[in-house]
Amino acid sequence: MNRNKAVREHVVKLLDWHDAHAGFDAVVQGWPVELRGAKPRGAPYTAWQLIEHMRLAQWDILEFSRDARHVSPPWPESYWPASPAPPSKVAWEKSIKDFRRDRKAMQKLVQNPKTDLFASIPHGDGQTLFREAVLVADHNAYHLGQLVLLRRLLGAWK
Repeated sequence: MNRNKAVREHVVKLLDWHDAHAGFDAVVQGWPVELRGAKPRGAPYTAWQLIEHMRLAQWDILEFSRDARHVSPPWPESYWPASPAPPSKVAWEKSIKDFRRDRKAMQKLVQNPKTDLFASIPHGDGQTLFREAVLVADHNAYHLGQLVLLRRLLGAWK
């Protein structure tokens, strides 16, 4: 098997992995509206804050990976929503839709055989697309676990 192709396939799968644990879609599907801004005692974040943070961080890493003109927003204030609850049902749905769109765009970057996964990103300081894709997958998996725990604490997980 072509190793370059195999690495690409594994990284693409890693970005949307749900073999070893619940995937993003399963975790956010059917999240009760009244619990989207709920924070159980001791929990640092709500579902809205985590989903929106995941979306913002993934978007920033994607844009850095493909656009030399991209300027990352200020950390950390621009990576977390100010409100614990989504401003509307539409905002919740848009955040999820945009997360999926950007995840797919990162997968397409990785799948593109013209893209050298291991070349330094010219406008970076040593990062590679391979590193950035794994960073997205790792960051998303970390917060996905928090979302599952949050759903359990809220009594909204099967």
